[in-house]
Amino acid sequence: MFIDKVRIHVKGGNGGAGCMSFRREAHVPKGGPDGGDGGHGGNVVVEADASLSSLIEYRFKHHFAADRGTHGKGSRMHGATGEDLVLKVPVGTVVHEYFEESKETGELIADLTHDGERVTVADGGMGGRGNIHFVTPTRRAPAFAELGEPSQERWIELEMKLMADAALVGMPSAGKSSLIAKMSAARPKIADYPFTTLVPNLGVARSGDYSFVVADIPGLIEGAHEGRGLGHEFLRHIERTALIVHVVDLTGDYEGRDPLEDYDIINRELALYADELATRPRIVVANKMDVPGADEVADKLAARVREDSIAAAGGDEFAPSPIDPKLYRISALTGDGVDGLKAAIATKVHELREAARTLSEADVQYEHIWEHKRDERDKKFKVLPLGGGVFRVEGPQVERMVVQTDWENEEAIAFLQHRLKRLGVEKALEKAGAVDGDEIRIVGRAFEFESVRTADDLFKELDL
Repeated sequence: MFIDKVRIHVKGGNGGAGCMSFRREAHVPKGGPDGGDGGHGGNVVVEADASLSSLIEYRFKHHFAADRGTHGKGSRMHGATGEDLVLKVPVGTVVHEYFEESKETGELIADLTHDGERVTVADGGMGGRGNIHFVTPTRRAPAFAELGEPSQERWIELEMKLMADAALVGMPSAGKSSLIAKMSAARPKIADYPFTTLVPNLGVARSGDYSFVVADIPGLIEGAHEGRGLGHEFLRHIERTALIVHVVDLTGDYEGRDPLEDYDIINRELALYADELATRPRIVVANKMDVPGADEVADKLAARVREDSIAAAGGDEFAPSPIDPKLYRISALTGDGVDGLKAAIATKVHELREAARTLSEADVQYEHIWEHKRDERDKKFKVLPLGGGVFRVEGPQVERMVVQTDWENEEAIAFLQHRLKRLGVEKALEKAGAVDGDEIRIVGRAFEFESVRTADDLFKELDL
């Protein structure tokens, strides 16, 4: 079964808690703190795998979580790191954020176009630090440690777009499936009624020393760019192809359509779906030349193709054009002209590959881009006045700090207060109108606001 779009929930592993412990050995008085750190939680990673051809593994299971880190122990024994969870997807998979509540697709996370390319979609939580980290000249025996950091979790959308060199497009029953069967070892379903093909088919074709991957895209209809029929489901698979092979049925099929009008409809739908498809390199194929009267229709189509080629070149007959001025006349049924078409496609694909290789830029490091964006969003927070001296603070990093705090330990709470001050939360609260004694709410916890004043702050207040 061909599955090309799924939405799944991913959750990293929570971090293990740090340990609060003191060294206790004979003949070692005042041994000091020796609590180990908690282990980091595992990440959830999406990785492209060339051996996969669909997203069917995610059709029924939609929730995935990595292993959590283990807790730290005394004697400076640190907890083990949770194992990463690697989710394999086909090459050509696009990963987006997805918001389940609003049913909206968010920001691009990665476009995995190479085998082995990967991106972390949910970070595991950092392990909590043991009390050995909180020793200062004035705090010689810290009696607190950090709890493990909660992991990131989110919904993501996986969308597979075929990685083909050439895409066969055209109206239903134009003969695309018959053509790919003649050109390659692919064996799609072929019948004499429209919409026989309901999912894209891939085949590898060879001509001389060159080979290429060709995709048979299910038939398009007028309005496909607006989603009519299965327009959006099929059109997105054309976006990656280097070459469009437009197959025109010279007979107009059983409906008696005008082949030239069919030709115009498909061109218009491609352009309306994405501007870049209008200028994508293109070869036009006249199919069913074995039918009586096809030559006359093919001549008219050839004239139209030549006109479009010149127009695409800016009106210069001798300038390079994305549209091949030659009309390729074939019969997918008998095989006449198919070898010549294969040679033309193979040559054109080879040229496009070489041009792309010459102009290619450095690979996009999605991991670093996405990590930078996550860090930027992580540090942001906002203060919401709720009225009556109550304020709520919201923000990923601030909320994680609160969750990591042991609220049964006064030292840990005091440490949190200093961390929030360094992050700028105290200034933001004061700017929003908070005064000592007001209630501050953060991720389910409520406490009184008490500004942390240093000696410098007091000198400024006293104008000293």
